[in-house]
Amino acid sequence: MSSPSLLTEESPSVQAHLQIMQGVISRMADNSTASKAWCITIVSAILVLVADKSKPEYAFIALVPIFLFLALDSYYLALEKAFRDSYNEFIGRLHSQMVGSEDLYSVVPRGNMTKHQIDALKSFSVWGFYVCLGVMVYLAKELVL
Repeated sequence: MSSPSLLTEESPSVQAHLQIMQGVISRMADNSTASKAWCITIVSAILVLVADKSKPEYAFIALVPIFLFLALDSYYLALEKAFRDSYNEFIGRLHSQMVGSEDLYSVVPRGNMTKHQIDALKSFSVWGFYVCLGVMVYLAKELVL
């Protein structure tokens, strides 16, 4: 009975696995970007409706989607980080020549998701964007509407 052969960087199955992982990581980053775009769109639409109805006191309704998209965006960034950790772990095992067929096609996020989400909330790409958007809503209510 022969022992199972270890896989190398050149193995088509390893290349396919890495492409799958990279695709998942890219989708999480794209989802984060889409969250920001949708948030701006919805907040803008709410402010236009508030201005059209001449009801500036309702401008703070625009804070609801800001908080919802902040949570969604931080979730996507946390998932991206967890999948990058999984990718890096796989690469480490690959360089140590410890990858077998059982390591392939298992796309599972690694690490503590709660910690990743808290780290994402602390990230300037999250709080910087959503705090600025909240300030813009406040300024629109006070100065424009």
